[in-house]
Amino acid sequence: MAVIDSRRRVLMVEPHERVLSALVARAHLVSGRDLAELVFESGRLLGLSATAVYVADLQQVSLVALPQPLAPADPALDVDGSLAGLAYRAERTQRSADGGTLWVTMVDGVERLGVLKATAERFDDELVGRCESLAGVVALLLVSKSTHNDVLVELERRRAMTVQAELVWAFLPPRTIGTSRVTSSAVLEPAYDIGGDAFDHSFVDGTLHLTLLDAMGHDLASGGASAAGLAACRATRRAGGSLTDIISAIDAILNEWFTDRLMTAVIAHLDTEDGTLTWVNCAHPPPLLIRGGRVRHGMLERQAELPLGWGFHTGAPPTVHRVQLEPGDRVLIYSDGVIEARSAVGDLFGEQRLADTVIRATAAGDPAPEALRRLVQELLQHQDHRLRDDATIILAEWHPHQD
Repeated sequence: MAVIDSRRRVLMVEPHERVLSALVARAHLVSGRDLAELVFESGRLLGLSATAVYVADLQQVSLVALPQPLAPADPALDVDGSLAGLAYRAERTQRSADGGTLWVTMVDGVERLGVLKATAERFDDELVGRCESLAGVVALLLVSKSTHNDVLVELERRRAMTVQAELVWAFLPPRTIGTSRVTSSAVLEPAYDIGGDAFDHSFVDGTLHLTLLDAMGHDLASGGASAAGLAACRATRRAGGSLTDIISAIDAILNEWFTDRLMTAVIAHLDTEDGTLTWVNCAHPPPLLIRGGRVRHGMLERQAELPLGWGFHTGAPPTVHRVQLEPGDRVLIYSDGVIEARSAVGDLFGEQRLADTVIRATAAGDPAPEALRRLVQELLQHQDHRLRDDATIILAEWHPHQD
């Protein structure tokens, strides 16, 4: 196959399977700094004039360009005010008005990473499909290198991170995970200065595991307590432990090593087959159930247990609560820093505003990650971008009919 570029030169286009296979093979020995150049070369073989790779910053406000062979005219693009941002927000490929540029969302599983910009003389359906395949491969390469390549990590940051925030982020999973039956998305602010909050979500043999921890204080010891709590949770879960076993393990680790710290928590399991939600609440705000575009007040409100730490749960297993979800139900778990955020005039953000913001976003068709991104933006604006406490939110949706 041949195409003609802007200089009227005939370019031979390789079969896209061969190009993508070669890209993966060559990427093994390429640094993060050189990844965009390799993608550019592969794009040319697919029939593109040029490509550029943009990743979302930590707070999902901007899309930032990786070092490119051809420096992009816009090294950073606004997520809320650009066509690239629309592709990221909606998770759908966007085409420029002149038809010569595509913006393709890069997704790892269901986690949005950024967008791939592709330009060509003309896009037909086949070339669009090639671009989307290329974006999928680039997403996998970005994830494979981001754990050990500071260039990629630094591109996502707009300012320096505190030590306790660095510690907690090192323990956190991807912000969004999912299958055809369930999606879980999470956000945590202030991103560069978090202290005592942490979250976890993972799949365990047909079950979605959810954890939200809120350690007392906002310092390095608080971050250490949260990190230790997550480690105790994972070690116990991966050894086959139950919800009550996880509570006992976190309580014991805090009582032994963080004797001056208490921690609140919600730890839950969602059976992705039948929709049974089980959870334990240790002195934490109760989760919210959103069903049919409305908050079902009180559905998940139960008598809370004592906080974790100080041996409160030694020999006294907590109560495990249970409820049956309906298809399409969303469970919202949040820390008190969300509802207690105050405006300059003392107005609390509140539970109702929290729920209304999520409901409006999902009613508008936003996927869960975008609904939470919008929620965080509204929360930050409410408190003039100066959160006085950590604000963490997990939004889990059971959608079994997507099989």
